Amino acid sequence: MCLILLAWQVHPDYPLIVAANRDEFFARPTAQAAFWPESPQVLAGRDLQAGGSWLGVTRSGRFAALTNYRDPAKNQQLPSRGRLVADFLTGKEIPENYLARIAASGVRYNGYNLLLGDGQSLWWTSNVSIEKKQLSPGIYGISNDLLDTPWPKVGAGKTAMLQAIDRLPDDGPLFDLLRNDAIHPDEHLPATGIPQEWERLLSAAFVKSPTYGTRSSTVFCQRRDGWLTFDEQTWLTDAQRGGRVRYRWSDLR
Repeated sequence: MCLILLAWQVHPDYPLIVAANRDEFFARPTAQAAFWPESPQVLAGRDLQAGGSWLGVTRSGRFAALTNYRDPAKNQQLPSRGRLVADFLTGKEIPENYLARIAASGVRYNGYNLLLGDGQSLWWTSNVSIEKKQLSPGIYGISNDLLDTPWPKVGAGKTAMLQAIDRLPDDGPLFDLLRNDAIHPDEHLPATGIPQEWERLLSAAFVKSPTYGTRSSTVFCQRRDGWLTFDEQTWLTDAQRGGRVRYRWSDLR
């Protein structure tokens, strides 16, 4: 993912609300979110090139999402970061124990942010800052830097998120904020080592270019009564709409 916005324990009826965009090259093969045949409890998209996923949930309400840390000098020989999402969703460890295990494993990855939840707690970690912490109630945003780094689209997204969640169960405003393609002024952009024209392009919440851009927009909501909703809109080149999937289920069995 390249933009993840979360409301954790903020709304009286929805303990967890997630709105996220995945940005990627259009040539990279991807499967739209679906329940996995070999792990029927997992609902997630799939990276068909390297395996793994960028965001997913389970029938019981486990949640995982990942953004890459922007680094032009990344090591192409390291394993895919998407396996961290897939391994958590297919396992049963609580987030804190899972994070301790991957930290102790010694496996190296390119830089990432990882969010994990089990319905009871929500955790964030990054292998760049070597931090991990349990999140307290609040609105959070992550792009391709650390948690709540005040990039323009993160700040704007958090403000829009706070307003949009008041409209639930109407998720239209959440998808609207993910569709914001406004480019931010140069003086507000970070300097991450990529060309300035790419800094401009990537400053938008919704990224558009002929070869690279927002591939999917996802809204996941966990209701306090046990119902979960997962909606994903796929985007094609030139910001054309692709398929849309909608899932509704209850974790009370």
